[in-house]
Amino acid sequence: MDAQRTPVLDREQLRDITLNDEALMREILDALIDDTSRQMELLRTAITDEDAARCSRLAHYSKGACANVGASEAAAILKEIETKAAKGNFTDCRDALSRLTSEIELLRSSDLSES
Repeated sequence: MDAQRTPVLDREQLRDITLNDEALMREILDALIDDTSRQMELLRTAITDEDAARCSRLAHYSKGACANVGASEAAAILKEIETKAAKGNFTDCRDALSRLTSEIELLRSSDLSES
C-alpha cells in the first residue's frame, strides 16, 4: 500500500461526531455504506448515460455524506467524479467509480476499534 495513502476512515472524526459511542459509530458507518452503495448504482447509470448534471449531483451528495463521517478518500474520489462529469469526461468517471467501489469495500471491512 502507498505510504501516502489517506486512511480509509478518520476514526477520530467519527468518534467526535458520535461522542465515542461505538454502537452509533457502527450504525452511522453502515448507513453511509448502504446509502453510498445505492448512490453508486445511480452514478453508474448516470455515467453510462453520460448525464453530466445527474452524475455531478449524485457525486456531490455522496461526497458530503462521506466527508461528514471521515471517509476522506471516498469523498475525494466522489469530488473527482463530480468535477470530471461536469467536464464531460466520463472515461475518467468510470475509472474513479471503480476506485470508489474498492474504497467502499475497505470501509465495509473497517475495524472501528483500530486507532
